[in-house]
Amino acid sequence: MAENIKVFISYSWDSEEHKQWVKSLTDKLIQDGVDASLDQYDLTLGDRLPHFMEQRIAESNHVLIICTPKYKIKSDQRAGGVGYEGHIISGELLSSRNESKFIPVIREGTPFTSMPKCLEGKLAIDLTGDRNFNDDHNYKDLITTLYGNRSKPPMGTKPAYIPNSSKPVSQGFDSSEDIKILGIITDEVTVPKNDGTRGSALYKIPFKLSKKPSDIWKKIFVATWNMPPSFTSMHRPKIASVFGDTVYLDGTTIEEVRDYHRKTLLLCVEEANKKEKLILAEEERRRKRQEEFEKTQSQKINDVIKDIEF
Repeated sequence: MAENIKVFISYSWDSEEHKQWVKSLTDKLIQDGVDASLDQYDLTLGDRLPHFMEQRIAESNHVLIICTPKYKIKSDQRAGGVGYEGHIISGELLSSRNESKFIPVIREGTPFTSMPKCLEGKLAIDLTGDRNFNDDHNYKDLITTLYGNRSKPPMGTKPAYIPNSSKPVSQGFDSSEDIKILGIITDEVTVPKNDGTRGSALYKIPFKLSKKPSDIWKKIFVATWNMPPSFTSMHRPKIASVFGDTVYLDGTTIEEVRDYHRKTLLLCVEEANKKEKLILAEEERRRKRQEEFEKTQSQKINDVIKDIEF
């Protein structure tokens, strides 16, 4: 049996309130089936702090870096435990180039004021302010990124918006359950070049679907995106595609997704679900009519054959 997704949480002890928030985030991750490692839980008196950091970072699938202005200062100046973790993170980034392993989470400030230099250019998860993890889209993006396409057994109860990877793969496509967008796969968002050339400030953004859609669904979704029933002046046709269980918008920005495209994406998914069902229902009616016709024809032939003697 595969192991759970292992995550190490790197943060600075800014305040007791901040420590409690990090602990609450860890509790929620564990509840959602993530094997989250936190010093408040996993470090005991007498443990060697450098060894703990090195071991947990090395053995984790992902490292969540809780970014605040104080964290940035300590990491950039290589001060204290955060500074030591910064050495390890920078070293692993340089040696393995495993960019997707390290996920910045903005708790306070902005990416510019809170992310250490070793993470510059990476897309961060915004968990600033007072948020309810159960209802927060950004937290769902984080969980979607952590799970990705992995098949992992849960520690607790997996959230309803993550598909059950232990279900056997059925033949064909099950259209009885509507497809939904689970969230953005954050570590697969491309980093724009920003070199001044046309389109160099735009992203390619992947959105995880609740299951792999049929070819019919894909065609309907893309056609609907290109000409949706309603859209804003910021709509960008011909940037949507579907591969496997992922929708891609290639040629937009995170801000545009937040302010404009999210509603259009939900509308296109709803239209694709509805139209696919209509098409499949019509195909089923056509199939039954053909079966009935063939059955009737076969009966007629058998009836005639009975009257033929040789």
